[in-house]
Amino acid sequence: MTGPIIDARSVNKIYGSGPARVQALKDVSLTLDGGKLTVLMGPSGSGKTTLLSILGCMLAPTSGNVEVCGVSTNGARPEELARIRRQHIGFVFQSYHLFPTLTVTENVLLALDVRGDHGPKGIAKAKEVVASVGLASKMGSFPRELSGGEQQRVAIARAIVAEPSAILADEPTASLDATNGQATMAILSAIARERERAVLVVTHDPRLFGFADRILYIEDGSLTREETADSKADPMRTVVDRDRMENVARTKFPAGSILDQGRS
Repeated sequence: MTGPIIDARSVNKIYGSGPARVQALKDVSLTLDGGKLTVLMGPSGSGKTTLLSILGCMLAPTSGNVEVCGVSTNGARPEELARIRRQHIGFVFQSYHLFPTLTVTENVLLALDVRGDHGPKGIAKAKEVVASVGLASKMGSFPRELSGGEQQRVAIARAIVAEPSAILADEPTASLDATNGQATMAILSAIARERERAVLVVTHDPRLFGFADRILYIEDGSLTREETADSKADPMRTVVDRDRMENVARTKFPAGSILDQGRS
């Protein structure tokens, strides 16, 4: 899918009232397009996670509107928002959120279970996606038997197994070392480009910029600046060869992974 997948217009979010009133987001407008990886950059407390939660239909804005695949969420009931999330949004979090008593395949299968996709077909789909993130040999392993980077790849597999239109990732590399962080970003980049998904990565780490098609900066609840992949407006931005970074990341993946599929 190409074109606008998520379209947010004049989004505001206010918590509390009176002296305790805090405006977390201030008139934020943005679109997320298929086939593009967008990085949302900002310090702690800038509104990054609040914005991600609203774009992912987990939190309602105080005012403004969000459309997901052309469907407005304005005034939507909780059950309708849940349906939109199930059909169109995949989430990746910093802390993985894996069930410790379930195997890799079973953790990924959960995302299909909530859609009613049970049985052999669902299991086969889960195994296929696990293999695509380079974990074919770990399908029967439990989270405690995996490294941090492997656990994050399981979380990514769970996010994409139902083929959502958009992937929203909140600090997905924050708990990983540099090599595993690059591997994680390489997967997310491949998902955007090879599967034509909209991918949004929330971070405060400028080392991830090399994977981005677009970089948005947020501060005090407002979007302050935007850069595209070929922009040189920010002298502090590290100019990184994305292909070189992905080639380094590929050393962690066997043949047949999503990175290998994207090689041409």
